[in-house]
Amino acid sequence: MIPTVVWGTGNVGRAAVRAVDAHPALGLAAVLVHNPAKVGRDAGDLGGLDRALGVAASDDIEAVLAAGPRAVVYAASGDVRPDEALADIVRAIRSGAVVVTPSLYALYDRHGAPPELREPVLAAVAEGGGSLFVSGVDPGWGNDVLPLLISGLGSTVDVIRCQEIFDYSTYDQPESVRHLIGMGHPMDYEPLMLAPTVPTMVWGGQIRLMARALGAELDEIRETLDRRALDTTVTTRTMGEFEAGTQGAVRFEVQGIVAGEPRIVIEHVTRIHPSCAPDWPAPPDGAGAHRVIIEGRPRIEVTVEATDEDENRSAGGNATAVGRLVGAIDWLVDAKPGLYDALDVPLRPAVGKLGRSRR
Repeated sequence: MIPTVVWGTGNVGRAAVRAVDAHPALGLAAVLVHNPAKVGRDAGDLGGLDRALGVAASDDIEAVLAAGPRAVVYAASGDVRPDEALADIVRAIRSGAVVVTPSLYALYDRHGAPPELREPVLAAVAEGGGSLFVSGVDPGWGNDVLPLLISGLGSTVDVIRCQEIFDYSTYDQPESVRHLIGMGHPMDYEPLMLAPTVPTMVWGGQIRLMARALGAELDEIRETLDRRALDTTVTTRTMGEFEAGTQGAVRFEVQGIVAGEPRIVIEHVTRIHPSCAPDWPAPPDGAGAHRVIIEGRPRIEVTVEATDEDENRSAGGNATAVGRLVGAIDWLVDAKPGLYDALDVPLRPAVGKLGRSRR
């Protein structure tokens, strides 16, 4: 068994605890938390399981890493604390651990990552012998391995479009939904996630990664943005009230331009209520889905709906993203130390997991 630490127990960390517990090659060695109220609680409770796992949550980072875990699932947010997240991850790699995380967007594509991120990671790899694999929580597989796999089924490919389509009223993360994305703010408010160049900073690496896999030369990466206001005040189950006239829906694209045309596109369509922007793409059940569309011959469209935690689509997206990361750990342990991305790490069958539910 590979001793594995889950660092953070928010939306991603809860799913990570369950995924590590269910993986036949992994053993949950520790859970790291920041909130003092979580210290001492059993990992099964924090992970939303109906049984104890016998692992008490700790906030002692030094002691947990000194114990020599072979792997770390870094599930703490990097959205508003990227420097701290990088420092944590480098610390874990330097201790000799394989680290998987969705928290450092700029390392989706290791070849195009900025030196200020790549060089500390490579130095930690050289010093401690650990590794790093970063894949997105939105989820990464929907913007890299899935579209690339499907593209190989066509005779010709004109455009690859990856869509995330979600009703954010199901997403219990008010800090991100309200302030980073701007839902419920006046229309003259500029959310950080939608500011010029930020979408490219977050998703541009996946555009470059897909272009590299396809042998396509990018002219540039462009962004488009459209925002809609709520016509009426709405009340959500998870985040309370959103007033009429405030931002209620967002649609943006990050476009990889090839030969002057957008050929590789990552598109997000998000709402706080289905009544806002009803003319935009909607998920089949109204809650959420990820979709890949290959425009070409033949035209191919694949929609993925995942549910977890009481049929929650947002939680299902987190869980599949975590499944990709946690499922890579044993492969990374067997590989040589290094910095890896989605084109390096194979997507493998669920070997040993069939019929092995522990819920």
